[in-house]
This record gives sequence, C-alpha cells and structure tokens, in this order.
Amino acid sequence: MSNERNKKILLELVKQPENSRCADCGAPEPDWASYKLGVFVCLNCSGIHRSLSSRVKSIRLDFWEDDLVEFMKSTGNANARAVYEKAVPPYYYRPLENDCNVLRDQWIRAKYQRLEFNGETKYPPLAYTTGFHEGILLKKGKENMQFLKRKFVLSEREFTLSYYNKEDESKGPKAVISIKDLNATFQPQKIGHPHGLQITYQDEDKTRNLYVYHESSEEIVVWYNAIRAARYAYLKTAYPTGSDEELVPMITRNYLKEGYMEKTGPLKEPFKKRWFILDSQNRKLLYFKDQLDAEELGVIFIGTESNGYSVKECVPKHARGNKWKYGIMVETPERQFVFMCEQEREQKQWLNVLRKVLSRPMSPQDYTAQAHIRHKR
Repeated sequence: MSNERNKKILLELVKQPENSRCADCGAPEPDWASYKLGVFVCLNCSGIHRSLSSRVKSIRLDFWEDDLVEFMKSTGNANARAVYEKAVPPYYYRPLENDCNVLRDQWIRAKYQRLEFNGETKYPPLAYTTGFHEGILLKKGKENMQFLKRKFVLSEREFTLSYYNKEDESKGPKAVISIKDLNATFQPQKIGHPHGLQITYQDEDKTRNLYVYHESSEEIVVWYNAIRAARYAYLKTAYPTGSDEELVPMITRNYLKEGYMEKTGPLKEPFKKRWFILDSQNRKLLYFKDQLDAEELGVIFIGTESNGYSVKECVPKHARGNKWKYGIMVETPERQFVFMCEQEREQKQWLNVLRKVLSRPMSPQDYTAQAHIRHKR
C-alpha cells in the first residue's frame, strides 16, 4: 500500500466524529497520532506522549507503514477511551485544550502510564480517592513574595482545608478553611511557577487567596483533584438531588477574566490601578491592590439588566489621575463604577465578558449573594 493511500486513510479516519478531536484535551482537528496506543492527538499533547516514549507520528508529514494504519483503524479514540478512561471519577478534572501544561501532562500520564482509570482496584488507593490528604506545599507569604514550606491537611469528612505556619502541629493550624466556598485554579503565569495553584475562599465577609506550588507536577495535581473530590462530596451533601451534570461544573472554576484596570472611588477620587478578577459563576467582579494580594479590596455584584445593572463603553469627563483612556462604565442599582483600560483590546474583552454575565438569568443563590454584598456595604 502506498504512503499516499495510507495518508488518505488516516485523513478519513480523523474526520470520524470520535477521532475529530484530540483524545486527551479535545482540541479540534488533531494532526498527530500515537501508533502505540491507537489515538489521534493534537500537537501539544503529542509532545507529552513523546516524552513517555509513546511512539507518535504526524498523520500528514510522516511515512506510515501498512500495519500501523491497520492498527489505527482497529483502535481509534473511542476504543482507547473505553480502556484507559473506563473508571474516571466524576470529580477528576479532564483538561481542555487551553488548560495549563501540568494538567494535560498529568492527565496523560495518569491514563496511559499509571493506568489510574482502567477500573482495576488500586493498592495503596490513589491519594485523591481516600477523602484525606496531607503534605507540604510552598505557600506565598501574605506580605511578601517569599514562598515557604507549610503543612496542609485536607479532610473530606470535615469539609476543611487546614494549613500550619510551622511543621509543629502542637500550636494548631494557622487557618481552617471551609470547603463550602473554596475554589482552586492553576495560575502558573501569575504565580511564576509552572505548578502554581491559587486557592480562593471566603473568610467572614472577605474573599482571600492562597498561592501555593509543589515541585512535583504529580503531587500538585493530586492536591488539585483531592480538593475537587472534597468539593464534590460537599456538593452531593448540599444538593442531594443534584445530578453530576449539574454539580461537576460547580466543583472548581477558572475565572472568566483577570487583569489590571484603573478604578476611581465613589467620591470621584483619582484613578488607581487595581487587579480585577471576574468570577462569573458567583457574578462577582473582585478587585485587589495587586495581582498576588491575599485579600480583596472590594467586590461588585453583576446582576442582570432587568434588575438595574448595565455595562457600556464610556469616556469619563473631568477624570483625574488616569493614565489609560479606554473606559468602561458598570452601573448597579446603587451607583456607577468607571474603569479605565490600557488598550482598546482589553476594553473590548472586559465589555464582552461582563455582558456575558449580565445576560445570564439570576438563580436563587445569586439573589442571596446580591443581598449579602449590599448588606456588607
């Protein structure tokens, strides 16, 4: 069989619905294949497969022998998934094409190298499946950029994540964090480490952040999925009739957008540069003095237009102290907020994501959050 004919067969195979997306991250139109596993993958995931000594080839550029093409025909993404993803826990995070490298790397290693999801009983059990996890993470100091070793303890039974300032536990934990409102999201660029994880939680009326990492990519992803397992258990308790389809998206989330904007105060104070985070799930626009601050300076609830909220492009008059010129006005029932973006592209992105939240109907929980933020003021 000629190579041109083999290439044509492979290009037809990759058009089939089950093969038309990367077997590991779901990226469309995969151009590579692992002929050891029989799966079609994208360029980024192919590099991880290559590092595992999983033989990969370009389906367009490389020479394909007849027996390898027959193997790809007889296997494919769906058949491989039935073997290697037979028993993925509902809370285990399946990375998408835009997720950071550590998540994709560990997902691929967990599937094909460690065979964590093949349905066979594991002994000792996998760390994220036990309901309890403890270990050392490097945590950023509240007032400085120094990362120090701190002991963390996650308890699914108590729905808590605790950490200790010293490895000596006799003095008790520095903080005991409820799983109820906890979020975890990878932030490698922001934290400055490829395994950087941001943990966000509610402490009384304030949103607080912890920034941690571990030198081991496997261990930091174990922590991430152990947190997700505890969050899933909590949600199953809080919403006993909720389906996995409803609950799994609530376990953890990436923020819709983050970045610097200039903000003015309620009394037309001069503009000051602030770091903003749009948490779309909770309809909150949070702002901080700097991007790695431990505690929010304030929060703006983003409701719906029918409830008196709006967002639009604006050019503020008589503004003082602003260095940037691309304005956004967010109007709430209580007041107007004016923000300035450095570039027009940033302004358009913020307008787009804020309108996305505005267009989503409010849930009963959203009305409770809205009332709480108003009362807080």
